[in-house]
Amino acid sequence: MLRGCYDALLERFLRYVKIDTQSDPESTTYPSTAKQFDLLRLLKSECESLGLKNVELDKYGYVTATLPSNVDHDTRTVGFIAHVDTSPEVSGANVKPIVHKNYQGQDIVLPDRNDIVLRPDELPELKKQIGNDIITASGTTLLGADNKAGVAAIMTAMEYLIQHPEIKHGDIRIGFTPDEEIGGGTDYFDIAKFNCYCAYTVDSSSRGMLDTETFSADAMTITFEGINTHPGDAYHKMINAIKLVSEFVERLPKDTLSPETTREREGFVHPTDIKAGVDSASIQFILRDFDADNLVTQRKLLLDLAQKTVDAHPGSSFSYEHKEQYRNMSSVLAQFPDVSETAERAIREAGLEVVKMAVRGGTDGSQLSLHGLPTPNLFAGEQNYHSRYEWVSMQDMLKSAEVIVRIAGIWAE
Repeated sequence: MLRGCYDALLERFLRYVKIDTQSDPESTTYPSTAKQFDLLRLLKSECESLGLKNVELDKYGYVTATLPSNVDHDTRTVGFIAHVDTSPEVSGANVKPIVHKNYQGQDIVLPDRNDIVLRPDELPELKKQIGNDIITASGTTLLGADNKAGVAAIMTAMEYLIQHPEIKHGDIRIGFTPDEEIGGGTDYFDIAKFNCYCAYTVDSSSRGMLDTETFSADAMTITFEGINTHPGDAYHKMINAIKLVSEFVERLPKDTLSPETTREREGFVHPTDIKAGVDSASIQFILRDFDADNLVTQRKLLLDLAQKTVDAHPGSSFSYEHKEQYRNMSSVLAQFPDVSETAERAIREAGLEVVKMAVRGGTDGSQLSLHGLPTPNLFAGEQNYHSRYEWVSMQDMLKSAEVIVRIAGIWAE
């Protein structure tokens, strides 16, 4: 299946990753960056060119479109969703994608940063790609396969279904969202208007993966207030907020509750950014656990440590902001077993082994599921995301597009 789609998929993906769509967690706009519209407008135009119907780009940056049913009986309407933004952690500007044809197991040295090397001995998934075509960036940016691999797979699948009307399907809805990387991808998503029985985000990793359980996630910012005065006259007067936040970080658990010390079903608190001056210093955290109740415990831990820090420096103080980001989708998906079972069947029919695991992350589907649209997560092939080491296999992206086509066909039955 999908013979002849390689070139179109490759050209599509390379075009998308060259567009800078990095989101910004500190922005007060939605989407958080105007440059995400550069790709969103392109996708709207491409949907129209393919002949999709009800194509819309709304003021919030959601692109939606419909591939109408080609059967004469009632079927479930299903959706496929991917996000266009890239992580704020590494630059997505001036991405120079490189296609490494017929990979034979060698180290891949990225030309713009010779110290950035993809070594198969350190990357088990890369070892599985012998003979495949690997795409990387050049070493100074991320690639953007997260989630432009999913965007490209969805568009390629829609084009294939249009070109092959013998494949029967019901109404198919597609959606492209902004700001997923900063936890806001579904803030204004109109589930009722999308009007699907279920959907699938196409934002997971290795071929065959189907994610039905994710972290629950919160964000938290703690701000310490010190006392600033002229350093020449600061004796017993100054309380340096930079030192307050440093002491607070030193109080964090050393052997547990961090990404580098946890695995499998263990949660963590993770400081992601500090903005510090003598007068005031803020530290941002992400809180993660499969059990949302544990996020409450994590929040209390951080507040207790902050209180101990200011207690040691009378005259200082702290405040905090807390935001719920997304929740584990598993409880909702358990009520709709046909949604995951259909995806599993499609993956097997594509000749792949179904790989299910509890994902130490989240997708737009986490929030969509909890708001009434059951949405598990399909693989798109993206690897080492949020880093300069990011890569994707063309053959994995093609399989992702094939699974989308097969899901559409199965629901039509």
